[in-house]
Amino acid sequence: MYYREEVHSFKTVTVLMTGAGRGIGKRLAIGFATQGARVGLLARSKPELDLCQLEIEHAGGNALRIRADVSDYEQVAASVERMRVHFGSPVQVLVCAAAMQGPIGPFTETNKKMWDEVIHTNLIGVMNACRAVLPGMIQQRSGKIIALTSGTGSQARPNLAIYAATKAAVVSFVESVAEEVRDHNVQINCMAPGASYTHMTDQILAAGDRAGWREIEEAQQVRLTGGTTAEKQIELALFLASEQSNHISGRLIHVQDDWKKLRDGSLKADQFMLRRVQKI
Repeated sequence: MYYREEVHSFKTVTVLMTGAGRGIGKRLAIGFATQGARVGLLARSKPELDLCQLEIEHAGGNALRIRADVSDYEQVAASVERMRVHFGSPVQVLVCAAAMQGPIGPFTETNKKMWDEVIHTNLIGVMNACRAVLPGMIQQRSGKIIALTSGTGSQARPNLAIYAATKAAVVSFVESVAEEVRDHNVQINCMAPGASYTHMTDQILAAGDRAGWREIEEAQQVRLTGGTTAEKQIELALFLASEQSNHISGRLIHVQDDWKKLRDGSLKADQFMLRRVQKI
């Protein structure tokens, strides 16, 4: 069951979803639209955007297609303005789901041009989107930002070093910006959605030995089971976008964490941080 609280409604809430054309971004876009949010679907692929919008509208939701590249700040800023004009209100919730896996294999064998593309999509793309929406959120003294990361954000992932580096960088970026905007009633967090069957799963399987046996085993398991369910991912995203999480900012929360306790509880200083300190 999706996260539903009487004290918070997503009806008429304006949500910008980057990477909305496929994968987890598409799942979350449909989830927010199902709860009544007005969703801006941002991605580079027109056919994927068309299909996502069609699915949302057939279910009675409200969505706007926006074809743009997150690595280009001017395109992202124009997309934010287009949403403001179309929906009549600024972006209230930003979900950064756009990402690419990049080169798979030993770091010493990777191509630098591919590094640049991964970094500009996974890290600079998040920065661009945050930079575009934050002035409006600060002015309104209200806003929620969710940046998707992964377990890679806090642990090593050999043969996917560039991807791992960008995800860890996103977490550190979120922690820092959260402190800058805390007094403006804007919350920004990272969400680790768990392993799900997406095109990235197929990329790992196609890479074979270059991915390493651990990655292959996990990808095979995810392909067999489907991985983390859409319901769990949407439930956590809705919570982080709701007023129930106003006391949470600058944190990395995994879909498998016991995060429901956070609805009414307080956070310790080192809880759900990138640099977790284990006390001995």
